[in-house]
Amino acid sequence: MTSFELSFDYRCPFAKNIHLHVLRALEGGADFDVEFVPWTMSQGYKRDGAPDVWDDPDHDADLLALAVSISVRDEQPEKFLAAHEALFRARHERAIRLVTFDEIDRVLQPIGVDMTRVRDDVESRRPHKVIGENFAKYEGFEAFGVPTFVVGGDAVFVRYMTPPDEDTAASTSLIQSIVAMIATQPELNEFKHTRLPM
Repeated sequence: MTSFELSFDYRCPFAKNIHLHVLRALEGGADFDVEFVPWTMSQGYKRDGAPDVWDDPDHDADLLALAVSISVRDEQPEKFLAAHEALFRARHERAIRLVTFDEIDRVLQPIGVDMTRVRDDVESRRPHKVIGENFAKYEGFEAFGVPTFVVGGDAVFVRYMTPPDEDTAASTSLIQSIVAMIATQPELNEFKHTRLPM
């Protein structure tokens, strides 16, 4: 079994690409043990002296999709993978901002998520606490963005440029190769193409 953590913020297109590859691989039967970890880009842009964004109601709209996803992950886990894909696709393929419950209801109700249960959980602010705890954990890795893989205590930011197609084997191979490189090549600190693929 291939085990790893993978961070996400629904606003990031590169997180969308790699998470959809993971979801496609899982759909194809990949033997992955994945922990999907919320990480908010908003924290890095908060004003000096302002509270952490997960404690600041002024940022609740920015964090709503993350908070909803954590609620589904923790309380309706059988719905999480479908909800995770739906939220990424809504944000990046349908240009839905995901900053109100009405917007998110329209995305998640069709796949059977109990949105009353989600709303109660989010309004309790339990998911916000989870977001804060995970952000603090990833500060220990000096994480600076999403998606970040964590494999065996080593964290690596990966920017992958294209989403998957219907080939689940290709997505499985991609994720396996990324995780294997992280696990076996810790000396490889930076590997970046100097220009975008043609």
